[in-house]
Amino acid sequence: MSGQASDAKGDEINIFKIGSMWCFKYFFGDRELFMGLSEYYNREKYRFELKNVGERNKVMKYLEEKGFETVTIEDTSEYTVKIDRFKKYAPILKNSIDSTEGEKERVFVMKDLASVEEAIAKGAEKSSE
Repeated sequence: MSGQASDAKGDEINIFKIGSMWCFKYFFGDRELFMGLSEYYNREKYRFELKNVGERNKVMKYLEEKGFETVTIEDTSEYTVKIDRFKKYAPILKNSIDSTEGEKERVFVMKDLASVEEAIAKGAEKSSE
């Protein structure tokens, strides 16, 4: 079943430090690959969550063995955008790894820089939070 090459070898997966956890978001077209990571998947937040550096390193090794490049990101500022709380935000949420809602705005950490650009095109702006 190697015809499932939708998981491009060499794809880069950013793994973000969010609070005390490490998180990433990626859609695996290969069910077997997903199942190998399913214990870390948070269905409510649509992301993978690694509780400590040991889990992070284990998952990074697994992904790298499968042909992915992994990048750890501790400073999320480059990936952070905000949008007015009352504006449409669903298209932005889809590619975010984390979000918080404030009194006036929603702040999102995006899964990659392309998603940051896309969010800005949809009305978000860079955030320094």
